[in-house]
Formats: sequence, structure tokens, C-alpha cells
Amino acid sequence: MKAIIAAMLAALAALPALAQNFDDPAEFAQQEAQLAATPMGPEGAPWEQYLEDSMVDTAAMAADGPGPYTVCFSNAGVNNPWRVVGWETMQAQVALQPEIGDFIAVDAEGSDDKQIADIADLVAGGECDILIVSPNTTAALTPAVEAACEALPVIVFDRGVNTTCPVTFIHPVGGYGFGIQGARFIAENVEPGGNVLMLRILPGVDVLETRYSAGRRILEEAGLTIVGAEFTDGDNAKTKSIVEDYIQRGQIDAVWMDAGATAVAAIEAFEDNGLDVPVFVGEDQQDFLQKWQQLGLTAIAPTYPTYQWRTPIIAAVRILQGEPVPGPEWVLPQPAITAGNLDQYVNPNMPPLHYAMCGCEGMPGYPQAWGGQ
Repeated sequence: MKAIIAAMLAALAALPALAQNFDDPAEFAQQEAQLAATPMGPEGAPWEQYLEDSMVDTAAMAADGPGPYTVCFSNAGVNNPWRVVGWETMQAQVALQPEIGDFIAVDAEGSDDKQIADIADLVAGGECDILIVSPNTTAALTPAVEAACEALPVIVFDRGVNTTCPVTFIHPVGGYGFGIQGARFIAENVEPGGNVLMLRILPGVDVLETRYSAGRRILEEAGLTIVGAEFTDGDNAKTKSIVEDYIQRGQIDAVWMDAGATAVAAIEAFEDNGLDVPVFVGEDQQDFLQKWQQLGLTAIAPTYPTYQWRTPIIAAVRILQGEPVPGPEWVLPQPAITAGNLDQYVNPNMPPLHYAMCGCEGMPGYPQAWGGQ
């Protein structure tokens, strides 16, 4: 488990920590509105839905003939549980697309330099009809993506790049949205003046910083007292120790987390001290969801859905067939798991750190390909 958490931290540290404002009121407001928006697209398939009513005409990008196509993918890495679940989901989506004759994927192993070289090699090879890129970091990969755009259609997803040349940039709502969902839940379930402990993984990572800034803003506006905002380094033992220390200091009415990898350790701190678990914000890993169900917690799980890994494959086929796709940004819905839908996501046959919002149930190879039974 420690090795898995270390890999998650390494991957998060590689995310783009740009010189930017992590408390941007305009972006906060936009993502808040997107959370409340009604998605467009097929019901029951959130990986095909979109929140912005803007389409890109791809007629000029269509391949000659109906296929089979060669789809190429430059992956930042498969170095944490979230990316493992996503990668399995993407491969299953490829299996569902008879239009794809060859799927060429290369793994940058968390290295900017390797990914830049990977992209150059894929383009130079001349086999790709379209290129999908999940960038390791934003700034470093921007020139490589721009060069690829000169040769073939490019799709970017998950993390963005500082250029508008890709056909579309696919991503869920974002970090502010995640922070908003959890903090709003606490504000609705804890009286003003209540004590909230905020647990963070590590500083300087944009997606985590925006989660934190959004959460803190809402908690403060609700008149709640933030008794601490502590970094856990994603370590279960450290998380448990931090929570136990705050328990000794006084009442804790809610726990907010910017990522849920150590949520169960935080819960166990309350259990070990003979206390009821307070209002809790985790994430959609199975170990937390099962603990929530078992204890009947007052809780919520904001998500950064792994079903987004299906969308680039669907988009690639549509583009090569000259069909319009949402863009220049394809913003996917970012739902939360709540008490009302918890039961449909709990699956004790899946690994503890499997991300439940994968949209992978019913796909080829499920559940075994995702480590399930």
C-alpha cells in the first residue's frame, strides 16, 4: 500500500503547478455553474455527455474511407491507481470500437522528456491517423503537442496544454468543482461555528490547490471554523496520527479531504478513540465507499471520474469519420457519490483503491481486467 501511495504522490507532483491564481473567482463561478448544469448527450453514458454547447466541425479531418483506423496514444503514465483504472477502461473502449484496426500506445512513465520523444516518434512513424495525448505536465508538453498538430488531428485529455491546436480538450469540471461539492455538503450538515479539519496530500499541485481554495472559501462563508489544514503526504499512518492529535485538542464536526486515498485511516482514528465518525468528505475508492456503507456515515464522495478515459477513443472515431465533437473543450459531468446512490457503486469484489466512477461495468473483461473477482 505504501508503494501505491508513493506512486500516487509522484504522479500528483508531476501535475502542472503553473504560476497561476489558485483562488480565481471567475473559474470558481464557472465550475460551480457547470456542476449544476444539465448535461447534453445520451442519458446513462456520462462519458459521452458534455456541458458546453459548442461543437467542432471535423469534416476536413476525416480519414479516407471508413477504416479500420490506427489510433495512437501518448500516455503520461500508469503510475497510480487512478491511472491504472483509467487505462484499463480505455483499452476496453478500444475493444468496443470495430472501426479501430490498430491501437498504438506508449507510456511516458511520468517523464516529460520521454513523452516528448514518444510523441515525436509516433508522428514520424507515419502510422497514426489520430493522436491522443494525456500530458505529463502542461508547459513542457505544449511544444510537442503543437508540433503534432501540424501533422495530424490531436486530442488532449485529463491535463491540458497551453495551446488551442488540439481538436478538443476532454476533461471533467475540475478542481474547484471537487472542492465545492465536498464543502457544500459539510456546510449543509454542520451548524455554523462547527469545527472542520481539512486534510491535504501535498502543496503546490494545481488540481489540489484549487480543490482546497474552493473548499476553504465555502467553509468560511458558511461560518464554520477550520481548526487545521494539514498535509498527510498520502501516508496512512501520518493521516491517522494527525487526526488523533486533533481529536485530543477538541471536538471535530467534519473532515474534508482533497483526495481520498487515506480516508479509511482518518475514519479509523475516530473509531480507535471510541468516537462517532463526523461528517466526512472522501473520494470514490472502494475502501472508503465500503466503510461508509458499513458505518452508515454522513458522507459524500466528490469524484474526478475515470470514465473520462473512454471519451478520447469515442472522440477519435468520430473525428476520423468527420462527425462533429464537443470543443474546443469537451467538459464532462463530474458527479458525486451520495447516500442516495452509494449502494450502486459499492462493490466488495473490486480492489480497495479501485475508483468506482469508472463507467466500466459491462465493458469487455469486467471485472477481472480491473483486478476484480
